[in-house]
Amino acid sequence: MKREIIDASQLELEDKVVSIKRVTKVVKGGRNMRFTALVVVGDKNGHVGAGLGKAAEIPEAIRKGKEDAIKKLISLPLDENGSVPHDFIGKFGSATVMLKRSPEGTGIIAGGPARSVLELAGFENIRTKSLGSNNKQNVVLATIQGLSQLKTPEEVARLRGISVEELLG
Repeated sequence: MKREIIDASQLELEDKVVSIKRVTKVVKGGRNMRFTALVVVGDKNGHVGAGLGKAAEIPEAIRKGKEDAIKKLISLPLDENGSVPHDFIGKFGSATVMLKRSPEGTGIIAGGPARSVLELAGFENIRTKSLGSNNKQNVVLATIQGLSQLKTPEEVARLRGISVEELLG
C-alpha cells in the first residue's frame, strides 16, 4: 500500500459510523462490557480513511475511531466523471470487493459498508460487488485496500516508459 503523509488539518473531513459493536470480556467478577466503533472519514475529494475505536462508552469509542481513521487517510485518483481510473479487486481477510468503472449518471452502486467509503472518498459513478465475507469491518478495509492500489494512466505510462497516448491507444 502506498502511504503518503496527508495533513488532515487542511481537509474538511466528514465522518460516518459504519458499525458499533458491544464486546464482552468475561472476568472473575462478572462481565466487562465495552464498545467498538468502526468509523470512516473523508473529504469527498479523493481522501478517505477508516479507523477502529474501543472504549467503555459509545461516544468515546466513536471519537477514538475518528482519530484512528484520520491517521490512516489515503489519497485516491478520481477520473473526470467521478469514477475509478480502472477496474480493481480489493481483498482483506476473506472479504473481497470488486470496484468497476462506470459511465456518467450511474451513481454509487454499492452495499452498505463499501458505499460509506466510496461516498466519503468523493466517487459519483462506480459499481461494486462485495464477494466472500460480509463482515462490515473487513468489507470496509477491503474497499480501502482496493482503492489504495489504483493508479492513474499517467503513473502507469511512466512506469512502463511510454506516453499516455500510447497507453490509451
